Amino acid sequence: MANDIVLETEGLTKEFAGFVAVRDVNLRVERGTIHALIGPNGAGKTTCFNLLTKFLSPTQGRIVYKGNDITGLRPADVARLGLVRSFQISAVFPHLTVLENVRIALQRKRGGSFDFWRSKRVLDALNARALSLIADVGLASFAGWKAVELPYGRKRALEIATTLALDPEMLLLDEPTAGMGHEDIERVTALIRTVAADRTVLMVEHNLSVVANLSHRITVLTRGRILAEGDYETVSANPEVREAYMGVGHA
Repeated sequence: MANDIVLETEGLTKEFAGFVAVRDVNLRVERGTIHALIGPNGAGKTTCFNLLTKFLSPTQGRIVYKGNDITGLRPADVARLGLVRSFQISAVFPHLTVLENVRIALQRKRGGSFDFWRSKRVLDALNARALSLIADVGLASFAGWKAVELPYGRKRALEIATTLALDPEMLLLDEPTAGMGHEDIERVTALIRTVAADRTVLMVEHNLSVVANLSHRITVLTRGRILAEGDYETVSANPEVREAYMGVGHA
């Protein structure tokens, strides 16, 4: 299991008009782990995430998922393979209910077009699975609420539920606790731990206490390059990481 690499990059590089945002990144994510990608602002984390999910194409290098080269695939093709990204800005339908949002996501998993015009009976067939997913993310009492009415942390839980509706094998989380208060951070951290029980998770996260609590392995980026890798204890003790990420000199 230790050598079971589910996602790997080789020499991943992205250049924008002469500026190199990601330079020669060799990333390896083991199956069944929570792997965090951290670094100071401008380190290349978001660009790297966009490359992995095919919203950007690399200038050089390649991306391998479950042994298959996915470098040339489109975002939708990558998602169909089981590599699914949950967006930093909530991507739900604000004026539909929690149940309706998850039901639509389940239709995406099934393939074909959305059934807005189909009979209510056809859509109700998806209710059992939708309600199960809603309960899994702690939203059972909010099923009838419109998404726009949800508190921020609950909205992020809904977004994770709609992502889980696609039944991903690997989940990419883009700053899952950004903008949250302490209570919401604890709730979403517990949710990530739960959904990671039978999935691989790669996340970009600024909150170091979240990273420390959740991550099996951490990759630190700075100026587009990998500066260090390891568990939290190893990475946080690295003087270069302390200087680059936390602005701390010698301890």
